Amino acid sequence: MCGIVGIVGKTPVAQSLYDGLTVLQHRGQDAAGIITIDHNRFNLRKGNGLVRDVFHTRHMKRLSGTMGIGHCRYPTAGTSSSAEAQPFYVNSPFGIAFAHNGNLTNSHDLQEEVFRIARRHINTSSDSELLLNILAHELQQCTDLTVTAKDIFKVVTTVHKKIRGAYAVVAAIIGQGVVAFRDPHGIRPLALGKRITEMGEEYMVASESVALDAVGFTFIRDVAPGEAVYITEQGELHTQQCAEAPTTSPCIFEFVYFARPDTFIDGISVYASRVNMGRKLGEKIKKEWADLDIDVVIPIPETSMDVALQIATTLDLPYRQGFVKNRYIGRTFIMPGQTQRKQSVRRKLNAISSEFKGKNVLLVDDSIVRGTTSGQIIEMARESGAKKVYFASAAPEIRFPNVYGIDMPSANELIAYGREIDQIADLIQADGLIFQDIEDLVNAVKEENPEIQRFETSVFDGNYITADIDQDYLERIDIARGEAAKQAPVVQAELSNLEMHNMDSDN
Repeated sequence: MCGIVGIVGKTPVAQSLYDGLTVLQHRGQDAAGIITIDHNRFNLRKGNGLVRDVFHTRHMKRLSGTMGIGHCRYPTAGTSSSAEAQPFYVNSPFGIAFAHNGNLTNSHDLQEEVFRIARRHINTSSDSELLLNILAHELQQCTDLTVTAKDIFKVVTTVHKKIRGAYAVVAAIIGQGVVAFRDPHGIRPLALGKRITEMGEEYMVASESVALDAVGFTFIRDVAPGEAVYITEQGELHTQQCAEAPTTSPCIFEFVYFARPDTFIDGISVYASRVNMGRKLGEKIKKEWADLDIDVVIPIPETSMDVALQIATTLDLPYRQGFVKNRYIGRTFIMPGQTQRKQSVRRKLNAISSEFKGKNVLLVDDSIVRGTTSGQIIEMARESGAKKVYFASAAPEIRFPNVYGIDMPSANELIAYGREIDQIADLIQADGLIFQDIEDLVNAVKEENPEIQRFETSVFDGNYITADIDQDYLERIDIARGEAAKQAPVVQAELSNLEMHNMDSDN
């Protein structure tokens, strides 16, 4: 999962891109990058780390220009190489900078095609670089020095036909403008906004609507599944549907975990959907655990807090904050490696012992993926004096790999894979474990926008919405992931010549 932003403005955009990425930091903490265009020249800064650590004053001063894009990265392959930090760029045609959120499911076949037909070399294992080169090759077919909106939409239409998977894309083309598009299923989110200044209208696209809010842009609407948005360098907005049979099927995990609560995705308030999850899960607990003597409901910060509060309300039980979170530690689920996740849990959370001592507590989390964090948190609750520790998950059991940009590709890493609920409870040492039903989860989100008929729920039910995933594919990415982990570089990859040109020697 990654965060992307793109702006075509009338004034310098670097600060707005930076602020937008900061608001989207929860979507990726491995690397960040911004590229701007000024006088037909790219100005790039990217590197591993949080947004605030990658960009210093000297870097921001060099990011001049009124058009640019930004990216914060979450590594879906479990690696953490600065060579795969985005935005990527190619010199031809025109000069294209590119950022991508999602994952392609036919990248293996595409890589061979790109070399055979386009004679383009892919230098990293990132499918984002692959997608950039596909886009560049199609744009190369435009013979004029000026690209029209019609050309852009023709290119995106062809790209949609070639690639499969989940993707939200933003690209800046030197001398032309910014193009953004979303996969035909709408699995990954993309929002469009506008800001009116004395100089004229400015446009912005971003992974979440909250990024628009943060920099003073007014949300216009979500980019539709399959739709392309083209904003010329002069600030003219063009949009067109470029997919043959688009459907709105957003990833339900955006609402469970990834998106900020103050975000709206496809007309759905993330906050309201989580409140609905809490109500439905509370009703299930009331029905199935009526005999349990629960003293207090305690959330595991932060995503589950809205869910837990509604559970407490539904059960008419006290709601307490039992854990204090160190906000300077990253989200453990999206850290690139199990060892880092294990080491970070106790640095991330500290228990308030008075809220646990002598009580039967109900801990609430948004989901259970690998189970490592859940087990350690239950252990912390017992160490703080809890008599019994029950555990509730706002999401159903995660039993299947994700292939659309979330780092859970191996079924063997999932604690629920091949196990019943009692077995999972034993592994995490819970006195009781309850999961949300998938029907209740879907209805909790759908309640906020009944027009959406289907969500991407493959991690729960194994139904992959792109209809191109089989066991051979899952085994292939599992093997690739293991190889990538073995080959992870100890030393950071060298920076590109372009970035070296834009950096001080003392960096």
